Amino acid sequence: MSAELEIAAGVVDLVRHTAGPAAEAEVLVTRSDLALTRFANSFVHQNVSETGVAVHLRLHVDGRTVTGSGSRVDADGLAALVERTRAAARLAPPDPAWPGLTAPVPVPSGPGVDEATAFASPDERAERVRAFVEAVEGLEAAGYCRTAYRSGAFANSAGHTAAGRAAEAAMDGIARAGGADGVARLCADRLADLDGAALGARAAAKARAAADPVELPPGHYEVVLEPAAVADLLHNLAWYGFNGKRYAERQSFAEPGTAQFDPSVTLVDDPLHASTLPFDLEGTPRRALPLVERGTTGAVAYDRRGGAEAGAGSTGHGMPGGATFGPIPHNVRLLSGTSDAGVAVAAGPVSAGVTGAVGDPDTAALVAGMRRGLLVSDFWYTRVLDPKQLVVTGLTRNGVWLVEDGVPTRAVRDFRFTESYPRALGPGRVLGLGRTAVRQPGRVDGSWYEAPALRLSSWHFTGGASG
Repeated sequence: MSAELEIAAGVVDLVRHTAGPAAEAEVLVTRSDLALTRFANSFVHQNVSETGVAVHLRLHVDGRTVTGSGSRVDADGLAALVERTRAAARLAPPDPAWPGLTAPVPVPSGPGVDEATAFASPDERAERVRAFVEAVEGLEAAGYCRTAYRSGAFANSAGHTAAGRAAEAAMDGIARAGGADGVARLCADRLADLDGAALGARAAAKARAAADPVELPPGHYEVVLEPAAVADLLHNLAWYGFNGKRYAERQSFAEPGTAQFDPSVTLVDDPLHASTLPFDLEGTPRRALPLVERGTTGAVAYDRRGGAEAGAGSTGHGMPGGATFGPIPHNVRLLSGTSDAGVAVAAGPVSAGVTGAVGDPDTAALVAGMRRGLLVSDFWYTRVLDPKQLVVTGLTRNGVWLVEDGVPTRAVRDFRFTESYPRALGPGRVLGLGRTAVRQPGRVDGSWYEAPALRLSSWHFTGGASG
C-alpha cells in the first residue's frame, strides 16, 4: 500500500469513528513534485522545485455536504481537517441532490511512469536548455524546461480505493531576431523525448523568417494553424463547450447527436493516452471520452453530481472547483489523418530540415494547397466574448506569414481576431489535417492538448494586434 493510500484510508477511518457509520466520506491524497528550469537572455536564471502533499476530504453527513482540504499529514493535522470539515457540515444547507459515493470498481493502471523523468535533476533540464540556446546560433533565447511527478490515492467509506502515478516533461522556448519571435514547444511523457537542439533550431528559423513584417488589412483569410494555435482551440472548446455544467445551464454550443463540425474532425478526451492519474477527484476511473466523432458532437463531460442530474453518470471528470467551473476535459486530442483535401504527411513535428516559416512536412503539405492565405504559429490572450456560440477574441503571436500559391512570401504583423471556434471548424470549413499530432502543455497541472496542423477555409481577423 502506498503512503498516500494509507493516509486516505486513515482519514476515512477517522471520519467513521468521529462522525458515525452513517457518514459518507471520500478522500483524495496527492503528492506533487514540480521542477522548473527557466532561461532568459540565453542564460538559465532560475531553477525552482516544489514538493507538496494535499489532502482533499468531502463529507456527507446528516443530509449535508461539505469539503475540506489541508497539507498536513501528521495525526494532529488529519484530525484537525476532519474536525473542521464536520463543523462546517453543521452549518451547511441540506443537499438533496447528493449523488452518493463511487462504488468499488476496477481502476486502470494507466501508462507507465518514466522514473528518469519523475526524478530528473536540474542538470538534466539544463542540458536541454543549453542545446536550445546553442541551436539558436546567437539569437536571444528564453523559455523553460520543466518536469513533474504526481502520485495519488483515493479512498471512500463505500470501500472503493484507487492509486496511481504520473510523470511528464515539457519545454517551451522562443528565439528572438530583432523584434521577431519564433516559438517551439512540446510536452512528453519522457524528458529524453525533448530534443532541445531541434526545438531551438525550429524557433530560430521561424524568428529569422518573421523579420520585417508587413501590415495586411483585416478580413477573412484562409489559414493554416500550427499545433500551438490549434491547442488554443481545443482548450476553449473543452472549457466552454464540452463542460457538462455549462451544457446543463444552456451556456454551451454543444448539441449531442448533431453534426456541428466538419466530418474530418474527431475529438476525444483521452487521459490514459499519456501519463496521467487514472482516476478523478471522486475516484471515478478515467477513460477515453469521444467528444466529436466524424463531425458529430457525441458527449460532454460530467462529474458524479452533474452526471446524476443528467441521467448519464460520471465520465471521470470530477475536479477541484468543479462545482463552480464545471467538469472540464483536460486531455483533448484532435485525431490526425487524411482529410477530404487529400493531405498526406508522415514525418515528425520537429525535424532537422527546418526551413524558416514552414518548419515541418505537415505544415508544408497544408501550405502547399493554399492559393492565398495566412500561416499562423500561435494564439495568445484569448478571451471568450459569447460563451453560447464560443466567439473568442485574441491575438496571433510568434509569427504570421502571407502564403501565395503555396509559398510563404512575407512575414505579416500580428492580428487581433474574433472568431466562433465551432463555426470555424464547421461542416465544409476544414480543408486539411496533418498526420502527425503534437502534444502541447496545458495551462493547469496534468492538462495537455494534442493536435496536428490544421487548414481552415476562413478565419476572421478584425484588426492589428493593438486594436
